[in-house]
Amino acid sequence: MKIDQVLHMNEGMGEASYARNSLLQQKAISIAKPMIEEAITTLYCNTLPRNLAIADLGCSSGPNTFFVVTQIIKFVETLSQQLNRPSPEYQVLLNDLPANDFNSIFKSIPTFKHELYNEIQANKIGPCFISGVPGSFYGRLFPTRSLHFVHSSYSLHWLSQVPEGIEKSNKGNIYITRTSPKKVLKAYYEQFERDISGFLRSRAEELVEGGCMILTILGRRSEDPSSKESAVHIYELFANALNHLVFKGLIQADQLHSFNIPNYIPSSSELKLQILKQGSFKINRTEVSSVHWTHCGTDNQHKSGAYNVAKCMRAVLESLVLQHFGETIIDEAFRVFQELLADTMSKEKTEFFNITLYLTKQSPSCVCFN
Repeated sequence: MKIDQVLHMNEGMGEASYARNSLLQQKAISIAKPMIEEAITTLYCNTLPRNLAIADLGCSSGPNTFFVVTQIIKFVETLSQQLNRPSPEYQVLLNDLPANDFNSIFKSIPTFKHELYNEIQANKIGPCFISGVPGSFYGRLFPTRSLHFVHSSYSLHWLSQVPEGIEKSNKGNIYITRTSPKKVLKAYYEQFERDISGFLRSRAEELVEGGCMILTILGRRSEDPSSKESAVHIYELFANALNHLVFKGLIQADQLHSFNIPNYIPSSSELKLQILKQGSFKINRTEVSSVHWTHCGTDNQHKSGAYNVAKCMRAVLESLVLQHFGETIIDEAFRVFQELLADTMSKEKTEFFNITLYLTKQSPSCVCFN
């Protein structure tokens, strides 16, 4: 399975679309808002750019696509007025994999600009140029020293590929669990190392000196990659749902054994280590936050909460499940998954953990982190 050709969030505005099932991701962006404001304030006051290039990596589609861009432009407009500076020109670069629903993004640009100009005096705000940039962010996407600010939220836990050498080795599982062989844990971590190194190396080439990044990553608190927390627990429950379908004869056991999620849910220390090794960025701040699973929707009752979590995960995972197992089992897989979620959420404290980092590009000879 070629992840960059298959993976995408569910498109459109239907019941199972990402646009209608991404409240959790919006919550993560909102939590990072103070750090985004701090980074933009420091960047703008230090550089006073006439042209501000902003890249959102893993932009997906739907209401969250322009959510953070709107925040950034509002921050800059407030600063430019306070400093009695002319509004800069804005270049907004929206990146995701080629299968992303870019058509929906392009159709929503006029509405985004209309709402933005209504909130900010249109005769004072600088022009805003918006482009879609399809491709993997684990390699180069933009010209050298062309970016001022990079944002990415809930994207960097996705790997560029399923780790090599684990097919048929992680039987009954779809991600790392306590029953996974050590070779599976090693393969996942080594793929994470390669991918995050490529991401940091590419952004170091593309950012101007003093340019910065805000990265929010689905992570874990424990140093044990198989710990039953955050998205690790979610994937264990979905694996149980798929095992149930094997028991019922709806899918073959070999199909399940060869299906692994191309994610790595890192700890804060693992991320810091990779940034230190790469050497191009100063870590100004790291924050770990938690979001209850019920933030996937607006109803906090356990059964309704499970329904919302199942819809959220379907919007994220369906493209991979469909490619591997076919269309006929989709509804049943997520129905069983919802039942397992309802039972778990009625008994346990269920949370996602987010790691947010504020990084500034610096000379490779001096790296600091807190």
